[in-house]
This record gives sequence, C-alpha cells and structure tokens, in this order.
Amino acid sequence: MKWRPANLLLFAVCFLAVAQQLVQARVAFEKLTDYDFQGTTYYSVKNLSLYECQGWCREEPDCQAAAFSFVVNPLTPAQETLCQLQNVTAANNPASTPQRSSSMYYMVKLQLRSENACQRPWNFERVPNKIIRGLDNALIYTSTKEACLSACLNEKRFICRSVEYDYNNMKCVLSDSDRRSVGQFVQLVDAQGVDYFENLCLKPSQACKFSRQFQLPRIGVSDDKVSQYVGLHYYTDKELQVTSDTACKLACEIESEFLCRSFLYLGQPTGSQYNCRLYHLDHKSLPDGPSTYLNGERPLIDVGEPSGDYFENICEKQSNQAENTLPVVFDTVEDPAVNNLTRNDANCDKTGTCYDVSVHCKDTRIAVQVRTNKPFNGRIYALGRSETCNIDVINSDTFRLDLTMGGQDCNTQSATGIYSNTVVLQHHSVVMTKADKIYKVKCTYDMSSKNISFGMLPIRDPEMIHINSSPEAPPPRIRILDARAREVETVRIGDRLTFRIEIPEDTPYGIFARSCVAMAKDSKSTFQIIDDDGCPVDPSIFPAFTQDGNALQSIYEAFRFTESYGVIFQCNVKYCLGPCEPAVCEWGRDSVESWGRKRRSVTATNDTVEEEEDMNISQEILVLDFGDEKNRDFLRSEASTDFGRDKTVTIIEPCPTKTSVLALAVTCALMVLVYLSTLFCYYMKKWMQPHKVMA
Repeated sequence: MKWRPANLLLFAVCFLAVAQQLVQARVAFEKLTDYDFQGTTYYSVKNLSLYECQGWCREEPDCQAAAFSFVVNPLTPAQETLCQLQNVTAANNPASTPQRSSSMYYMVKLQLRSENACQRPWNFERVPNKIIRGLDNALIYTSTKEACLSACLNEKRFICRSVEYDYNNMKCVLSDSDRRSVGQFVQLVDAQGVDYFENLCLKPSQACKFSRQFQLPRIGVSDDKVSQYVGLHYYTDKELQVTSDTACKLACEIESEFLCRSFLYLGQPTGSQYNCRLYHLDHKSLPDGPSTYLNGERPLIDVGEPSGDYFENICEKQSNQAENTLPVVFDTVEDPAVNNLTRNDANCDKTGTCYDVSVHCKDTRIAVQVRTNKPFNGRIYALGRSETCNIDVINSDTFRLDLTMGGQDCNTQSATGIYSNTVVLQHHSVVMTKADKIYKVKCTYDMSSKNISFGMLPIRDPEMIHINSSPEAPPPRIRILDARAREVETVRIGDRLTFRIEIPEDTPYGIFARSCVAMAKDSKSTFQIIDDDGCPVDPSIFPAFTQDGNALQSIYEAFRFTESYGVIFQCNVKYCLGPCEPAVCEWGRDSVESWGRKRRSVTATNDTVEEEEDMNISQEILVLDFGDEKNRDFLRSEASTDFGRDKTVTIIEPCPTKTSVLALAVTCALMVLVYLSTLFCYYMKKWMQPHKVMA
C-alpha cells in the first residue's frame, strides 16, 4: 500500500485522538471571580474555607459546581462564608449568561485528559465573553472546551499561559501571553460566545515571559485605599508570620500550592499574629479592574489599625543593558558593635532592651504584661494619668500594669464594647525620651459567640508595636442533672432535675438566657418557659434562673407533652462582660430575680454595650410515665426518632430487684408443684379404677 501525504496526516490525527483517549481524565476545576451561574443547589454549609468547599465538591460525584461566597461583617470586620454545592449548573451551557456577584468564586468541575493537570484547587481562571487580540501562537479545532484546555496543558512548543475557546466555531486559540504580559495592546475586549482562560498550573518562574517583580500597584488609586480594600474584601489563601516585607515577597514567589499573584504585609511581627497574607488575585483578576478599589466601602467600625503594604506581581521586559557590565561587589562585613535586634526588631529600643508585651482582657480591667530581655528601670503608666495609674519598676524583667475600665484613674475610653487606652514605657522617672515606647491598647468584647480580639493601634513617635491575640469566648452548653448531680437523658415525670447553662469559669464573660422554650420532639407542641425578658412564664413548672458561678441553673420537676416522650429545650443565650445583672420579674405579688437581662455597663459609668448576634443552644431529654418501661417496643421507636440533633437517646432498662426475683422463684416452684400434683392424681385414679374382664 502506498501512503499518500493526506493518508499520513489522517493517520497522525487518528493516532493522536486515540492517544488522547488513552490518557485517563483527571478531575480539575475552572474558577470565575465575581461571577455566578444559575444552578440547582443540593447542599449548602456556612463558614467553610474556600479549599474545604472546593475539596468537598471534588469528592462528591454528584457535584458539578461549587459557589463560594464570602461576605464581610462590617462590625467585626470578619468574613462569613457560604459554600453551595450544585448538581446542575448552567456554566456548561455556552448560551447561558453569568450574573455579576461580588465576593463570589464560582468553581466548575472539569474532566481534563492531560498528565500535566496540576493538583491545585483550580487549573484555569475563566473570564466569560472576553479575548485578547493579536497574541495568538496556535490555532486548533476541538469539539469541547475541555479538549482545548487539555491541549494548553499538553503544549510543548511554548509555555501556554492563556486559552480562548469559541463555542460556536469550536476554535481553540493558545497563547504564551496573558492579561499581565507587557505590551501596549494587551487588554481584554468583548467577544460574544468566546471565553478567555488563564493557565494557573504554571510554575512561579513561568508566570511571566520575562522578569517577574512585585511592586505597589500603580493604578491611579491611593495605596492606603487599595490595601484597606484588599485586607477586607480579598479572600486570604495563606497566612504566615515573617520578619520583613522581603520575606513575605519571597513566600509569594516560591508558593507552590497556588499561583501567588499578590501579598499584603501588615508590619513587624508581634507574638503569634500572622503578618503576611498571600493571594491568588490581583487587580487584573477583578472584572471591574482598578475601579473596584474606589467602590469599596469602609468598615462601620474603623479602629485605625494599619492597612499594611500591598504588592502585586508585575511582568517586565528583560533588560539587556547589563549584559557587558562589570559585576558590582559590596562589602558585607558588619559592624559587631551594632545589635541586630536593636536594628531590625521594633520590639527593641536603642539601649538594647527588648520588650515582650501582651494584653489580657479581664471583666473589669485590662492587664498589660511586660517582659524584657534584661532588667528594666523606669515606670509604666497610662498616658495622661501618670500619677493615678502607674507602676514604678526597679531592676525587674517582668512587670504588669492593670488599667481599670471604669472611672477616671486610668481614663480608659470605651465605645460599643471596645475599651482602649495608651500605655507608656518610660526609662526616666520624669522625662520622656526617644528610647521610650508608647502602646495603644484595646480590648474588643464581642457579645456574640465569636472571639475576643485585642491588639495595638498605630501611633506616632516613639516607635509603635502591634500586638494581637485571640482568646475565644467559650460556647455555652446545657446540662440536665438528677438529684445526685449526674447528667441524665432519661427520667420519669416528677423527677427533681437541675437545668444548667454553663461556660468555663476562667473567662471574663457572663451569660444570660431568655426566650427559652420546651418543644415536643415532633415540634407540634411548644411551651415557653422563659420569656423574652428572661422571666419565668410559670414558676410552678419552671422556676427562674439563679446564678451559680459563671453558670445559670433552675431546679424543676420533669414534665412532658401528652403526645410525646421526647422534650427538647432551647434557649437564646448572650454574653455580657462580667457577671450579668438579673431581671426583676413580677409574679403575682412577689418579685423574683432571674438572670435573663443583659448588664448595661461594666461599672457605674454610662457606657453601654450594644447587643450583637444571638446564639441558640438546645438539649433533649426523654421523660417517661410510671410503668412505661413495659412498652419497650414503643419506647424504642420513640427513642429512635430525630430530636433535631445527631444524638442518640438511650432507654435505661430498669434492673430487677431482689424481691421480684424471689417472687418469680416462688411462683415457678408453685407451678411445678401444681403440675406434679395433677399428674399424681391422674395416675392414681387410673390405677384404682377396676379393669373389665372379657368373657
């Protein structure tokens, strides 16, 4: 057989197609930033990380796409996330149009037949209905978008940085340029029916054609405004602690788990607080570009903390001017008289004294603890209250200043749960010098179930230090105890029980409870036991809460609903700073105190604390009637039903008593005796009966 060129070409195409099919398809994802497609959500969960959401969809066979949204809480500020898994998505329909959605990552599952598909969260960034003109390196025709993306990953002749796929004409355009490539005409333009993709499986050294630098973005927006927007609205891919912005830059340059495009450096490290944030985004990743930063809103509570320095990767042309120049040699000999700590560490002063400052938020005071690397002589005091709020330090390396949160002795300022003061570490007893340190200290008491946060605020001369810590506000729990203080799950009507709402003792918080209800397991019947003001609805059934340390408790007799054995208790619990004040409840002619009202101030001042997010907790218990132990099958069916939580309620079988065992033995003996007597009588009667004689 004589092979013609056309036959050879056809054979080569068929061979490549077969080889492509032999490569096993790998699960990968494409991501869209600030876009959303219509789809059918079959499961959603809050407060997952971005990578947990994407990993969940990767493992779920039915998941075709994952919509991950993160909303900034303006009061904290903190990001609250929502992960939605979809088993049907319009993203795979070329005729569908995505909707703009801020703070949204939409991830679509792909099947890529390429051994070069990376294990990163997503392999491609997709921009719908956009192209870059004039930078094409290869044009091929593929029947599907996945085949086009696989061709980019398999490209050997050049580094494929971007792809454009025309759904109508099945055209696949590969390019070694992307949105960040250097050039006057590198920009995205509208192209209906064509999507633009960027390869995110590139190595860090392949992100740019030539040199890759990190600089402050020159986009016509002030650096502070950009940094503030990034800190609030970018989703942080990775956080770490570094000693300088150079180390943060290096971390971004060598990051391998994702392609790092930018980083935010928050200043010198203090304690265990992270001060370097890495992002896969930059301003070119945003659909609105630099104008996004102009539309960003400031947080409702701006505590004045530094927004940090934000750097983006910039692709630059390679300079040939230095090819024939002589190398420049620098003298690297350091002066041994200069202390590295005093030169580089903001926690040290020019005298060589280094300070380890920590803040502990208490219920009525702010404790500022200081440790030094060598004995310190001087004083520590609250700025403006050096005579009434101070501690003299004499040759000590550990000392503490307690700032009162009320009154004028320390002049602690407060607003909406935030208490702040300024502390001075001064060497001389009278004169302040440049070697002294000034700290702006604050404690933020979050009355919801979130964390307590505190840290240092930026100030001017002398040097400033930022200290951050996050002691958690412990979640409350409900315990139901019997008369012997044992936790129970199954009781009988009328049993004397203790209903307790507890938090650990070693916390500056107190708790108060209101809007408590008892519900049947099927939720058809409800009964309010504590009203919205924290007062008992019927003290004869459920008395008022009393305080026992940091816990609340009420002693009551077990009750149940007529149609259900299962009783579910649910309470609305809030935090307050220190012990909470009781609510005065009127019941008939009597007045009863119940711990269900939030305390309004820490001391006698008029500083109020605004109410925050509610927290509901619940507990279920099985209440039996006398004699219900006999109906075991029925009780087991009752116990197997869901009480609203993933919890198993165990029926406690009554143990036989000594009397019951003895009674059972006597009964059995009597029955055996009756049986033997009956047999004896029968055979005696038969034996004594005369036998008939046959003639």
